This record gives sequence, structure tokens and C-alpha cells, in this order.
Amino acid sequence: MKKQMTGGLVLTLLVAGFAFMPITRAEEDTASVQAAADSFYAALNAMFAGDAEPMKAVWSHADDITYMGPTGGLKKGWPDIAQVWEEQAANKLGGKVTPEEMQINAGQDIAITSNYEIGENFDRDGNLQKVSIRATNVFRKENGAWKMIGHHTDLLPFLENKAE
Repeated sequence: MKKQMTGGLVLTLLVAGFAFMPITRAEEDTASVQAAADSFYAALNAMFAGDAEPMKAVWSHADDITYMGPTGGLKKGWPDIAQVWEEQAANKLGGKVTPEEMQINAGQDIAITSNYEIGENFDRDGNLQKVSIRATNVFRKENGAWKMIGHHTDLLPFLENKAE
């Protein structure tokens, strides 16, 4: 009986020890990338309401960043990408988009998220449109913070810009 109690006590201590183990670097990186992705989607929804400022805060302002959004085309560098967000904010599409089934792959300085963007916006004529597209986001650690350096989504026909 004493042997069973000792074994149970050892097992309990082992389980308790695992519960208080420090979080690994990979878990910390995944959590901080998740927080950066959450900030991006909060900024995206603020942009739908006409406010581009939160979006400017989540992006890197470097020359090597890229944007391939739901309107089509490829933009490179912060000045061109900032202009895209200003123009999209001016459209005030309303609605809300949330990430679904996000997969996070975090390295030491680069991280990638892949997910669906699900929700709804209004088209340029004010008609409510469902959104269900795929998205890939790339983040880079800059000065200790994860900043977006790439965003790529499927096209949305009701937003697509045929001129680009």
C-alpha cells in the first residue's frame, strides 16, 4: 500500500512539475505571432470603418515588403502599400472579416500565418457581400516586435481592380 502511495505521489509531483515548466521559445514565438496576427485583423476591421492608422502600426515600413490584396495587383515597399491602405480606408466598406483555421509557422525572425478570411463587406454600390478567401501573412521581427512584411489573398470579384 505504501509503495502505491509513493508511486502516486511521484506521479502527482511529475504532473505538477510539467504544469509549471517554463514556456519554450517556440511557444513564446507562436503566441507573439498570434498577437501580431490578431492586431492585423483588428486593424483590417478598423480600416473597413475608415481608419487606416492601426494598419500603419502593424506593418513594417521597409522597402522590401509586399502586398497582394483582394483587389489584385502587386505593391512593393511601404510608400505604395501605405497608399493602398489609405485608399481602402476611404472606401469605408464596413462589415467585418475574421481569420479562421489559422496555421502559424514561427521561426526566429520570420513567421508565416495561413488562414481563411471569413465575413462580409459592402461592395462599391452598397450591397452586402460575403467574404470567404484564403490569406497568407508574413511577419518579420523588427526591434523585438513582429511586423507584417507580406500579405497575399485571393481576389474578390466585387473589389477587383481591372486596371492593375
